[in-house]
This record gives sequence, structure tokens and C-alpha cells, in this order.
Amino acid sequence: MVKAFAPLLALLLAAPAAVPAAPAAVAAPAFVPSRFTVEVVGTGPDVILIPGLTASKESWRASVAAVPGYRYHLIQVSGFAGAPARGNAQGPVVAPLAEEIARYIRANHLRRPAVVGHSMGGTLALMLAARHPDLVGKTMVVDMLPQPAELLGSSAQNIGGLADVLQSLSGTPLGQSLIDSAVRMFGNDAPVNVRSDRAVVARAAHELALTDLTPELSRIRAPLTVVYANPAPSLAATADGVYRRAYAADPAATLVRIDGSGHMVMADQPRRFAEELRRFLEASPRT
Repeated sequence: MVKAFAPLLALLLAAPAAVPAAPAAVAAPAFVPSRFTVEVVGTGPDVILIPGLTASKESWRASVAAVPGYRYHLIQVSGFAGAPARGNAQGPVVAPLAEEIARYIRANHLRRPAVVGHSMGGTLALMLAARHPDLVGKTMVVDMLPQPAELLGSSAQNIGGLADVLQSLSGTPLGQSLIDSAVRMFGNDAPVNVRSDRAVVARAAHELALTDLTPELSRIRAPLTVVYANPAPSLAATADGVYRRAYAADPAATLVRIDGSGHMVMADQPRRFAEELRRFLEASPRT
């Protein structure tokens, strides 16, 4: 009997051992940002559009329509313009937001997109270009200085005490009134904008007041265009001097003045702004 089964036993011993099936690969969960949401519009090269303090992504809508041929990523900051605060409900807002946008670029495999930011969005665009130079193809800053406090004729160093006081008042009727005034000064009083979460606005404004990106400008490798507003002919020379000095650390930066405009350049001079946006996007990025 043993001899009869010998050949079969030999075959079994010679056969390769059965290998357990590998468990099915589990895909990593897609990155879902908590500090902003994104609406993607159009097709073509990628362009990230970041609105300003309290503002809605709708502030870019007319510009997107006027300059087709690109895939626009319209950022809506959580806590602004009626959007839930989500990841911005506590703590710093601006710097963590820049890092989350950088993660969005990586997670979605965007190849060196153009980044355009207005006001606070301009600060975010500068942070991305300086702190993640490998991710950004080119940068446009709209009506913002590397040191935002300079818009108020001050500096990050000198305004610190006042910024602290204003933040401490954010939960009071006076503080809320001051925040509402800031909304009207640096954005507009459109109904959607004034629905911004006051606590998020207060913390973001406090952070902006203490920010000075001037020392970081030398790290920017992407082409930088700065569009700035000039409301009156008599102020043109002053505006030119302020922006020229502020961006002197990046001598290759292109400075573009738009006359007859307040802070909301896209709304005040839509045709002129669209021309500059088209020129900026059509320019070849540095390699």
C-alpha cells in the first residue's frame, strides 16, 4: 500500500506550496481639506484663486468667465462668506491654511499651478511661493503687501499691541463692530461677505497684522506679479513708491498699477484686471 502511494506522495512534495492570496490593496483616503473647500471650473492649465479676508470665491467669478482656457480652482476659506468654520474654528488661520493648500496641490498632482491671491489671499500666495517653491509655477498678488500692516500705515512690530487689544475685544459689541468695519474696508459689504464668522475673521486679521513676509521674498523662485490699486491720480506716485520698496527683495517682480480702483480691483476695474490676469497666465513660467 505504501509503495502504491509513493508516486503520489512524491508529486505532492514536489509541488509548490500554496501561497495565501495577498489581501486586496486598500487605497489611501482622498485628501479632503478642512480649512477650505474648492470648486473646479474649466479645463486647461491649473490656476488656484484665493479670495481675501471675509470674501467669497464668487469674487473671482467674472474674471474666470473673462479669461477662459484654464482649470480654475476657486478656494472658499472656511468661516468666510457664510461657509462653516470647520478647520478654522480654533487657533491660527492664515499659515495653516497655506500649508493645507500646499497639501491640496500635492494630493491632486497639480503640476506647478499658477497661484493668484487677493488681499489675504495675496499673503497666502506669497507664503506658498516662498515656503513651497517647488509647487508653484507663478504667483500673482492682488493689492497686498508682504507686511499687511503697511496697508494701514504701520508695521507688524508697531501694530502688535493694537492687534492684541482688538482680538481681545472680538467677543464684545465694540469688537464685532470693528470687525464689521474691517470687512467693509478690506473686502466689501456684500451680504454674503458680512456673514463671515467673526471669531475666524478676528483671528485671521490678528495673524495678518503680525505677519511680515519681507525676509521670505528672496526664497521665491516663481515669477511674481503684483497688481495694486490706485484710487486717485494724486496718489499714483505714493502707491508706486510703497510697492516698489515693499517688493525690492524680489527685483524681478513685475509691478502693475491699476488706476481708478479701490481694494477690490477685480470688481472695480474688471476689464483691466482681466487683461492683466490673461497676460500673467500666458507668460511662460521659469523652468
